[in-house]
Amino acid sequence: MRASATQAPAKPNRGYGRWTPLWFLAPSVITLLLIGIYPTLFALVTSFRRYNITRPREGFPFIGFDNYVGVLTDSTFWSSLFLTAKFYVTVLPIQIVLGLAIALLLHKPGMGLLKSLARVTLVVPLATTYAVVGLIGRLIFNLDFGVANQLFEAIGIGRIDWLSSQTGAFAAIAVMDIWQWTPFCALIFLAGLSMVPGEIEEAARLETSSKLALLRYVQLPYLLPGLTAVMILRSADVLKLFDMVFVMTRGGPGSATDLISIYIQRVGFRIFDLGTASAQAILLLIITIIISRLYIRLFYREVH
Repeated sequence: MRASATQAPAKPNRGYGRWTPLWFLAPSVITLLLIGIYPTLFALVTSFRRYNITRPREGFPFIGFDNYVGVLTDSTFWSSLFLTAKFYVTVLPIQIVLGLAIALLLHKPGMGLLKSLARVTLVVPLATTYAVVGLIGRLIFNLDFGVANQLFEAIGIGRIDWLSSQTGAFAAIAVMDIWQWTPFCALIFLAGLSMVPGEIEEAARLETSSKLALLRYVQLPYLLPGLTAVMILRSADVLKLFDMVFVMTRGGPGSATDLISIYIQRVGFRIFDLGTASAQAILLLIITIIISRLYIRLFYREVH
């Protein structure tokens, strides 16, 4: 007699039914709808209305694309967007270069305990919230007792009023962003390096002593997916960067650190023009999607 004929039929699990998987997924789906989908739809609807919460008696009439036309003709909006782009092209190359250098050092064989400690240390900046990073930045770049000025005085440069000068404030928020997100780049690149087949890497090391050639022809194809993810995530993150900059500089002095998220917050929650602020937010979402598609088309490559 065959073995399958002798097997007893499986007993149904009384705790598992047809709808059980849906009950497990329901909390995540509901949370996503409440936190992600609903605010986006609300902003989209609001962007087509005159929506000023300080004038409820006027109502919230539908005005079509007037908010978008106002945003696109607003010079301050474009100045803030240009400043955000300047901040992005300032911090991202440094984060990529430093992250790649750290990943290559951690990828070297040996030093097991030291590498484990380094990986744990890299998580600390990522686990720090933006507001706390801003508070740390205010302490580091404080004019009277900041660590940055103490170091400069030790080498004979003298004190710099970082947060009260336009160049200094921009440099200060850039340094704090680099400190927080360089470990993220390092961990992503380290994961990409771990995907390189060991035998291929060893063969390449025997063929050439050039580390640059090894990186370009062997390791780089495995780093491109991670590089694409870093560029997409950092683009979206810089466009919505608010907490750290607001805590450190409030967008000042003047408009030196008035990134686009700071400007949108001022329009929406100081002027209370939620219609215009929503239109600005939707335009940022569109810009983020376009940039992401460009990065995928230009940089992403499948490793065969």
